[in-house]
Amino acid sequence: MDKSKKWSSFAPMFKRLQEKWNVSGIQLALIFITFALGGSCCGYLGRTLLGLLQIENAAIRIPLYLILITLLWPLCVILISIPFGQFPFFRSYLKKMWARISGNK
Repeated sequence: MDKSKKWSSFAPMFKRLQEKWNVSGIQLALIFITFALGGSCCGYLGRTLLGLLQIENAAIRIPLYLILITLLWPLCVILISIPFGQFPFFRSYLKKMWARISGNK
């Protein structure tokens, strides 16, 4: 499979997201960058906090890590969205996500 066919299969997905979120191409790129940096920051902070707690038992460490990143992710994404100018998008995104989780669709 040549590169042009490989990338053209992703184009419809990006177009659908762009239309669903009602954003420009540049905004879509900034949103992806924010998701990536927010997730990386969240993972780093989670590992750092677990390191400070010095928990060696994997049966405790893994569930605690999952809880930590679940709680840290929204905070990381919101903070990182501010310098990228995507705060309104992520505020709305997280409100919708919270409504779905809490059952208030």
